[in-house]
Amino acid sequence: MTTKTKTKAAEKLPLNQILDGDCIEVMNALPANSVDLIFADPPYNLQLKGELHRPDNSKVDAVDDHWDQFDSFKVYDQFTRAWLKAARRLLKPNGAIWVIGSYHNVFRMGAELQNQGYWILNDVVWRKSNPMPNFRGKRFTNAHETMIWASKAEGAKYTFNYEALKALNEGIQMRSDWVLPICTGHERLKDENGDKAHPTQKPESLLHRVLVGSTNPGDVILDPFFGTGTTGAVAKMLGRDFIGIEREEAYRKVAEKRIAKIRKFDKEALTTTPSKRAEPRVPFGQLVERGMLRPGEMLVSPRGKTAKVRADGTLISDDVRGSIHQVGAALESAPSCNGWTYWHYKSEGKKVPIDVLRQQIRAEMT
Repeated sequence: MTTKTKTKAAEKLPLNQILDGDCIEVMNALPANSVDLIFADPPYNLQLKGELHRPDNSKVDAVDDHWDQFDSFKVYDQFTRAWLKAARRLLKPNGAIWVIGSYHNVFRMGAELQNQGYWILNDVVWRKSNPMPNFRGKRFTNAHETMIWASKAEGAKYTFNYEALKALNEGIQMRSDWVLPICTGHERLKDENGDKAHPTQKPESLLHRVLVGSTNPGDVILDPFFGTGTTGAVAKMLGRDFIGIEREEAYRKVAEKRIAKIRKFDKEALTTTPSKRAEPRVPFGQLVERGMLRPGEMLVSPRGKTAKVRADGTLISDDVRGSIHQVGAALESAPSCNGWTYWHYKSEGKKVPIDVLRQQIRAEMT
């Protein structure tokens, strides 16, 4: 899609608005293939029976709202099938969806995602660092929820900002178990009576990680179960556009007031560590062509193994010949090798990774 076409498509979308109505009807009225990401926090169908009390006999503010009540699993499955179908129509070919749920509904959603042709990429466990205790003492404390991340179809080129998530995790690869607190304290929104504005408000930290990891600034994020607007608030801060759908007027009012107070981060703050896969490809031979490395020059590995640069951009070391990756792997008796970080050249008596030269060329391309 060209920039011009993308701009025209965006003009037809009700960007940064909260739409009133049934999520299925509203989604079916929006343009197809127009959304980059969907984050969906649907009713969990908790099937709560009676009131729940703490040991001191105080009542727990549980999820017993009318919107979480379905007559049967069959009715809930029909609802899930309908909204997931509407959501898939809206996603761009390389779009993706996140759905979140508990043991009550997440397995049913997972099966339906696969039935409709979505391609599951990961299930992520959100482990709550401060979960609500199990007051009845008849089961394990329910200390996590599960998110399913799926692309629109197998083979789709979905967004995954691997390096940004790694940086967010202090240089360690981000795992699929996320330890984050539930929404409490000043972040928990209250209504005019001082009660929770929404019983299942998600923490901004959860959406921050989702959006940083799977979207880019300027992307359009749809939330069909908008609630009090956590998705919209975080999207606005991170320079993404959002579309919210919420049929409950009370939730819409809270969300509108909340989002109106949000300020978008400045352009520099929105920049995240780019994915290495997204960087321009630079063949090793280009370094030789440009004279940054000369044919006959010796490269050295961290453990002192050497190889000679050849005019066609290959290396030779004893009887081993091939690319920088192939020769490195052969010398280390390894199945693979990243030659860019493995091989070094000498500059002013110091060993420098050849990747430094690649980055110089990449800098010229931007």
